Amino acid sequence: MTADDSFGRLDDDDYPAYTMGRAAEMLGVTQGFLRAIGEARLITPLRSEGGHRRYSRYQLRIAARARELVDQGTPIEAACRIIVLEDQLEEAQRLNEEYRRASAPPDSA
Repeated sequence: MTADDSFGRLDDDDYPAYTMGRAAEMLGVTQGFLRAIGEARLITPLRSEGGHRRYSRYQLRIAARARELVDQGTPIEAACRIIVLEDQLEEAQRLNEEYRRASAPPDSA
């Protein structure tokens, strides 16, 4: 892998660039919190060759949403379920919009 390849990955939301310690620090949570949302299967961090958890920016955004819900008093398991349901709703709405556009009559000029 060249240096250019490595730098290109920094823009990839799915590239696991953050260690557990750095991710926890960025989010203002404990490493235990990250483990808990992993155990709840909200996110599944990739593992380095040494077996350490690595998180992507996309996963950090999900973890931040979980923290937001937990900070509001939602139990962590419920927060994880809420996030999964929100994601499913967003996907269903996106698909509905695609179907609407595909089935709409062509514009008449």
